[in-house]
Amino acid sequence: MKRINLKPLVFTFLAITLIPFFVIGITACATNPYTGKSTMALVNNDSLIASSFTQYRTFLNENTVITGTAEAAMVARVGNRIRMAAEKWADSEGQRQYLDKYQWEYNLVKSNDVNAWCMPGGKIVVYTGILPFTRDETGLAVVMGHEVAHALLNHGQQRASAGLLQEIGAVGLQIFTGNQSAETQELAMTLYGAGSTVFGTLPFSRSHETEADHIGLLLMTIAGYNPEMSVSFWERMASLGGSGTPQFLNTHPSDQTRINDLRKWIPDARDKAAKIGILP
Repeated sequence: MKRINLKPLVFTFLAITLIPFFVIGITACATNPYTGKSTMALVNNDSLIASSFTQYRTFLNENTVITGTAEAAMVARVGNRIRMAAEKWADSEGQRQYLDKYQWEYNLVKSNDVNAWCMPGGKIVVYTGILPFTRDETGLAVVMGHEVAHALLNHGQQRASAGLLQEIGAVGLQIFTGNQSAETQELAMTLYGAGSTVFGTLPFSRSHETEADHIGLLLMTIAGYNPEMSVSFWERMASLGGSGTPQFLNTHPSDQTRINDLRKWIPDARDKAAKIGILP
């Protein structure tokens, strides 16, 4: 069997792995008012918001939207309170203009999926399948606060930027290994795909979920809901069970990690709400 020279492969793998971090360092210049952190902005957020509005309308046209029910009214009510919480928080930071392009909308959609989401720009969908787990308005506030937080934190923009970096890295690797054998090139791309996923994409996704848990907790508390109920909700979600996949190979933190984090953040959420003038 032909022996593969791993030295150039290791060199190029390390080089391509480091390039994205260098790019992140020189492009992380968009500061988020809800965290104070600089985030990747390789993809224009305004274009993502405009695109999300079109995609949202298409989704609603292709699915069954529930209207005129107590559950639909609850989704609208919770969504409106979370929206006002986001605006109060932005006002307290002198950053109300940050939400100028948002066009908030809240819809309940018929689906057995235990899920909800918020697109860039404030377009929200809650699936009927998650309502047995939210149980009441406060439980729904946990979910909607979390999903709205993803949008406020520009996680869509960051994921798109990270995907672009990953594509750039793949192209760079192809160039660096262009004079190597086909077998070496194939191995290099396999290693890059696995490495960029395990050490890049997955931790990136988990960090987004943790951020959304934290900011979502703050939003629901500012909205006047009891933050203690976030723990109860995730305890119910944990009862669903899981695949047993190790946390480092998963896109989300483990349920127990989330529960521990939320308990730790509850005092801060109460303090933040109190400073804004809300006493949950």
